Amino acid sequence: MAKKKAKITKKTTVKNSSLPEAIIKGIQELKGQNIVWLDLSHIPTAVCQQFIICEGTATTQVNAIADSIKEVVKKETKEIPFHSEGYENSQWILIDFVTVVVHVFLPEVRAYYNLEDLWADAKVVELKEK
Repeated sequence: MAKKKAKITKKTTVKNSSLPEAIIKGIQELKGQNIVWLDLSHIPTAVCQQFIICEGTATTQVNAIADSIKEVVKKETKEIPFHSEGYENSQWILIDFVTVVVHVFLPEVRAYYNLEDLWADAKVVELKEK
């Protein structure tokens, strides 16, 4: 069975594209949902250049997605995260690659924190399945 590929619906210029692409691949391998890529590079006060946000349907899937991201990124880019947190309850796992920060949420936790609205000035690159 062929895997579904993501389609970028709005292009934006980002630096170090191999890292975000590896992160997205790690998310997709474990069927992470509602992937959003925020380009913060034009915001001077941003904590990093990019956020990648996704969700899993259960804490076990959130945990597995986070592990998949780390594995795929290490394999494809040789990079390891500077910091990660949230594995204790696996409702929101944050993986910090310095220039790119990944947020893996449960749907209700993602809705509560609503990072997309908090960073409304960011350029949004939504990934949709074909």
